[in-house]
Amino acid sequence: ELEMATTMNIIKCVVPISGGKDSQACVKLALQKFDKSEILGVFCDTKFEHPLTYAHVDKISEMYGIEIVKLNSSDVPTLVRKYGRFPSDAARFCTDELKIKVGKAFYKKLAQEQGEGFEVWYGMRKAESSQREKRYAGTVCDDIYPPHLFMPSKYPQYLAKLGVMIRLPIVDWQTEDVFEFLDGEQSPLYKMGFDRVGCFPCLAGGDYWKAKAFAFDDFGKSQRIKVVQLGHEIKKNVFTSMKWSLRNLDALVVTRNRKQVNKDDLFDAPCMMCHI
Repeated sequence: ELEMATTMNIIKCVVPISGGKDSQACVKLALQKFDKSEILGVFCDTKFEHPLTYAHVDKISEMYGIEIVKLNSSDVPTLVRKYGRFPSDAARFCTDELKIKVGKAFYKKLAQEQGEGFEVWYGMRKAESSQREKRYAGTVCDDIYPPHLFMPSKYPQYLAKLGVMIRLPIVDWQTEDVFEFLDGEQSPLYKMGFDRVGCFPCLAGGDYWKAKAFAFDDFGKSQRIKVVQLGHEIKKNVFTSMKWSLRNLDALVVTRNRKQVNKDDLFDAPCMMCHI
């Protein structure tokens, strides 16, 4: 269920928080315009995050003195089973159902309960990808936009009628600008070699980052075992590129022999790509 903010203050700025650098930069930037009592963070929990991410979301609340509401409607494994596939660039049902759908329901309820709207500060940047550069061409960081114009297929017109508007305050920032602004306050996962923070790993992301996450630590290994089991259930492979496809042999061995998945089977075998 959706939890509402415990504060009685009128919220003027909502920041969707992932635990990553860009949404954190939006929080820190919002404090230059709004009082901390007027800012509300919203963390849409996918139940697929690294423990360090959950800890950092709490740290953001403590560092900046803002309330962060935690929302959840389902989890990644449940959606993978529901759709019978892993998420991809063309099918980001995880983002749609666990973040956008949950978020817009919360925005509607908050606007109705406090009797006025607010700005939603998203941390999207043009420099993140060629797709985003094209999508946000012409977007001005200081302007606000009706949600249904920002994402026509995702947000209904009634949000704008309730006074909910969207702003992209760091849309023109480069990655180095974000890190310089945060000045070492960002998630420790960046210092550990990851270039994004969110689902661990993002199953719609590149195979390199999936492999890196699965081998990172005990939590990553437990995620690998969970994903192997999911792949067996839906009869799909999590590694999709030709370069990394041999990593799917772990799942084939496990399912063919119908044996208990053991992390030694998945991580202690020689590398199939370079035969070492």
